[in-house]
This record gives sequence, C-alpha cells and structure tokens, in this order.
Amino acid sequence: MKSLFLICIIYFVTINFASFLVMGADKQKAKKNQWRIKEKTLFTLAVIGGSLGSILGMFCFHHKTKHCRFVIGMPIILIIQVILIIFLFSI
Repeated sequence: MKSLFLICIIYFVTINFASFLVMGADKQKAKKNQWRIKEKTLFTLAVIGGSLGSILGMFCFHHKTKHCRFVIGMPIILIIQVILIIFLFSI
C-alpha cells in the first residue's frame, strides 16, 4: 500500500509540474504570436491529474484568466479529483 501511495504522489507531482510548465509555455507562445497549445491539450493535462498545476499556472502566468471555461472548469476538475481521491483512499 505504501508503494502505491508513493507512486501516486510522484505521478501527481510530475503531472502538475508538467501542467504548470505547459501553461507557461503557452503564455510565452501567445506573447510571441506563435503556434499555440490546443485548449483540449490543456484540459487533458488537467483531467489526468494536473488540475492544480494548471490553476497555479493560469494565475502565475496570467494566462486564460479571462476565459470562463478555464476559470470555472479547472477548479471543477480539481474538486472532482479531490473527491475521487478521498473516496478511493477511504475504501
């Protein structure tokens, strides 16, 4: 059980760090008027566990903060993930 917990922690730290970096990279691309990272990719990273990193990236880089689907969607994804984690570790 300890090893599974450790693997989960490593996974969540890694995916959230990646989500944070991708949000920053997309902001830089936006500033330089370059080809952008698809919104679908940003949401996919959040859904597979990187929602906290995405939210931190949004506000740290001031990116996508005027888009309701991000400002509302990312926290909803995070809340659902927290509920699922609590449920899974309580059974």
